Amino acid sequence: MSTVRNEAARNVPLLINGEFVQSTTSDWIDVTNPVTQEVIGRAPVTTDAEMARAVSAAEETFVTWRHTPVQERMRCLMRYQALLKEHHDELAEILASETGKTMADAKGDVWRGIEVVEHGCSMPTLMMGETTENVARGIDTHSIVHPIGVCAGITPFNFPAMIPLWMFPLAVACGNTFVLKPSEQDPLTPTRLAELWQEAGFPAGTLQVVHGRKPQVDYLLEDPAIKAVSFVGSVPVATHVYRTGTHNLKRVQCMGGAKNHMVVMPDANKEQVVNHLVGASCGAAGQRCMAISVAVLVGEETRGWMDDIRKAVASIRPGPPSDPDAAYGPLISPAAKERVEQLIGTAEPEGAKLLLDGRGHTVDGYPDGNWVGPTLIDDVTPEMTVYKEEIFGPALLVMHVDSLEEAIALVNTNPYGNGTSIFTRSGAAARKYQHETEVGQVGVNIPIPVPAPFFSFTGGKNSFFGDLHAYGKQAIRFYTETRTVISRWPEEDLPSGPNMTISMR
Repeated sequence: MSTVRNEAARNVPLLINGEFVQSTTSDWIDVTNPVTQEVIGRAPVTTDAEMARAVSAAEETFVTWRHTPVQERMRCLMRYQALLKEHHDELAEILASETGKTMADAKGDVWRGIEVVEHGCSMPTLMMGETTENVARGIDTHSIVHPIGVCAGITPFNFPAMIPLWMFPLAVACGNTFVLKPSEQDPLTPTRLAELWQEAGFPAGTLQVVHGRKPQVDYLLEDPAIKAVSFVGSVPVATHVYRTGTHNLKRVQCMGGAKNHMVVMPDANKEQVVNHLVGASCGAAGQRCMAISVAVLVGEETRGWMDDIRKAVASIRPGPPSDPDAAYGPLISPAAKERVEQLIGTAEPEGAKLLLDGRGHTVDGYPDGNWVGPTLIDDVTPEMTVYKEEIFGPALLVMHVDSLEEAIALVNTNPYGNGTSIFTRSGAAARKYQHETEVGQVGVNIPIPVPAPFFSFTGGKNSFFGDLHAYGKQAIRFYTETRTVISRWPEEDLPSGPNMTISMR
């Protein structure tokens, strides 16, 4: 029986050296359903002794796992992929219970993770080296791609299936071992992912799962056995993780916050723009780093679109996962709701127009949910708090500029660089935009430009700290090292004589 579905086992276990164990800690964190505030589990604050056991188990397992043929590692991953698909809906239900996401969003969260695992099933090809003969007379050179050791992942609350699946399956398939520290706000989904990992037949110790707060993160950042750290979360924490990890001579990739702009040219299809703006801004309650939080309307003509945008945003509503008509769910916590409402409250005093105010929103039958209604704020300027801060809620800001050049300058001046998009019928405008914007991912007539798993998630500026990005080819490079071998075999050393035999067996 799944430990996360057993009502008698409300304490979330640790996974150490292939065994799910109860922590000996006296410090526990309540895991609540954000729709009802019901406590549905308790996550342990892992003790230092337990952290040491987890890292030690990963370190010991690496010694043998690294020599496992890549085909065998791939076959384990293929079994894992099949189990994830088999349990897709179950995982989505667990995820919805602890995040409040709609079932459509929860299923999407799981599926995008599965897609990355599928890509990892090509690991024998992804880890191929290179060869060149006769780089000098009689000298050949080839490169070998090999694992780097124990890796760690620190993942956020907003995608508790997808983002862990960005990390540990690829790292372990490369021959490494992994320590996962998921968000303490929704650890049930990662625990179920770990159970299926065990079921897929991966050796004990390839994956460890620990829980906790900042001290547990710092433990991973400071332990010399950890060679690489992957992180997704807010900019302040990303900055801390990157500085601390690199200070301790680790390889680090940190994906931080965002302020994504969608530029709308006057020649764009208005209906298409309006429909995409609603989902891209308020979907998943705006709690995603690729949400479109700023619409940049270019030219006087687009000002006339505001009534249509307002009506479209006003037509959606939040609700629980059981409501098939809900556009999105609650925010993850009361603290998150309070923060978002405080940011919305700064808009009008600073000169913006609050066309739709989501503060104080209620949902019938769920009075304790962390609800924020759809919010629309017009005439926003770069100096305003709602623009400078990442809201991370169901709020769309609207800004107006006179030209594409002004829009590009606005996007490039913003300190974040995760994603952006442009809606236009002009190929010239689209080309200029994609070449001149200083942002990691650009969508053309696509609102949220998240790349497929065989590319990489390439945020920039303050949205990403590091050199190699998540999943795709760059992730394989992040979780591996390249060794170059230069060899010479002089012909005078060639065996000769009647007794010489060369066996190919």
